[in-house]
Amino acid sequence: QVQLAESGGGLVQAGGSLRLSCAASRSIFSINVIGWYRQAPGKQRELVAATTSGGSTNYADSVKGRFTISRDNLKNTAYLQMNSLKPEDTAVYYCNAKVTGAGLTNYWGRGTQVTVSS
Repeated sequence: QVQLAESGGGLVQAGGSLRLSCAASRSIFSINVIGWYRQAPGKQRELVAATTSGGSTNYADSVKGRFTISRDNLKNTAYLQMNSLKPEDTAVYYCNAKVTGAGLTNYWGRGTQVTVSS
C-alpha cells in the first residue's frame, strides 16, 4: 500500500509556473507508473502526464512542451513542473500510482488546486 500527498498548488497568473510535488509514504522505486491527473469543474478527470519505472514518459497533447513530469526515487517523490500556464489549466491536480502485484492497484492522493488567472 502507498499513500500519496500532493503539494505545490496555488494561484498563478497566465504565463507563470508552478511545481507540484507528490510525496509517497514508501519507496517509489518499484511503482510501475506514477501519473498526474486533473479535474476541472464539470469535467471528467484526465491524464496530464505519466512516467514509468523505466523512465519513459507521456503527456496529454494540451500540455506537451509546457509540463514536465519527473520522479526522484531517493526522495520517494514525483514532480510536475508546469510552465506557461494557461487559464484552461485550472483544475484540481491528483497524483496517481499504479502498482502491480497480484493485480493492478491504483492509489490516489487528495489533490491540490491549481488556479490560473487571465
